[in-house]
Amino acid sequence: MALSRLAIGLCLGIAAIAGVTAGATQEYTWTLPAGFPPPAVPAENPMSVARVELGRHLFYDTRLSGNGTQSCATCHQQAKAFTDGRAQSVGSTGEGHPRGSMSLVNVAYAAVLTWANPAVRRLEDQALVPMYGEHPIELGLTHADRWLEPLRRDARYQRLFATAFPAEHDVITRDNTVKAIAAFERAIVSARSPYDRYHFDRDDSAISDSAKRGEVLFHSRPLSCFTCHGGLHFSDAMGSGRDADRVGLHNTGLYNLAGSLSYPATNPGLYEITRDANDVGKFKAPTLRNIAVTAPYMHDGSVATLEDAIGHYAAGGRTIRDGANRGVGRDNPLKSPTIRGFSLTPDERADLVAFLRALTDDALLYDARFADPWPAARGR
Repeated sequence: MALSRLAIGLCLGIAAIAGVTAGATQEYTWTLPAGFPPPAVPAENPMSVARVELGRHLFYDTRLSGNGTQSCATCHQQAKAFTDGRAQSVGSTGEGHPRGSMSLVNVAYAAVLTWANPAVRRLEDQALVPMYGEHPIELGLTHADRWLEPLRRDARYQRLFATAFPAEHDVITRDNTVKAIAAFERAIVSARSPYDRYHFDRDDSAISDSAKRGEVLFHSRPLSCFTCHGGLHFSDAMGSGRDADRVGLHNTGLYNLAGSLSYPATNPGLYEITRDANDVGKFKAPTLRNIAVTAPYMHDGSVATLEDAIGHYAAGGRTIRDGANRGVGRDNPLKSPTIRGFSLTPDERADLVAFLRALTDDALLYDARFADPWPAARGR
């Protein structure tokens, strides 16, 4: 079965590469089911097949880190729906991060692009954070931009940049690099899961009866999962049309520490930006698409499994009995009022998990259009 998915992905990848050679200005189009809107694209960075292909090369290139050890893909791996499987990510210098890498799937629809900074809304701006950020260090580039020199000497990049930005003379620049990476990220759209086939294609056999019952539970008032994880993208911080700017940041009762902050001081959420005491513990509700392959969960990876995540919400907040983080999250005074707790039978819990697993887009995880283009040319 995996081989057939890989074969399909390779065919799609060959078609995408052929599009690059067919024309430098060929417009990029998403393959979406009826009723699934395409992402918004900024006028200053229009999508093209060539620009997306350039961005794919840059996304996987370790030369975009200060010591040549990491690329964007280090923390955003395709097989894990563009996460890295770590509780907290690790930068190119070995520095541990306080948060886990968020999935890039359908990131083009996101109203905000980080766990807890509502000011970062453009992919072109967000890309600069891992490239140049120092707290923590991620890719570890310096603003002297010496990392551009090897790219300028690379014949492949000379061709790719010129094709992606045909109207420019000096094309291998920081600005164009960021634009191309953002274009590639906007191309990563997931709309082929069993749930999508069931919902958009009206294929009743695409998901199991258990998953259908789980969907009813997910949208029921007692559970109210849809309050934070609603819409096409199962996140109230992602949308389209009139809902595109809606932003949801929530305290889910993950912690309730004694003292001035109820969340760990190294990871207080929106409070870190606003310094408003009411914002302690508020984080973005990430998409649930492909959630079955993006464990561990929560902003700090402190919840190991889907079943544990459901248990957290069923309890109305997490209880930590021992250690520095001990406390009863259900009693956190800043917790979102929608986190009330609920009861599930074992069969109902299994149904809810089945529904969440039906959101996995296997084709995306093997799609060669989004895969590493460098393995056959690592020697460069």
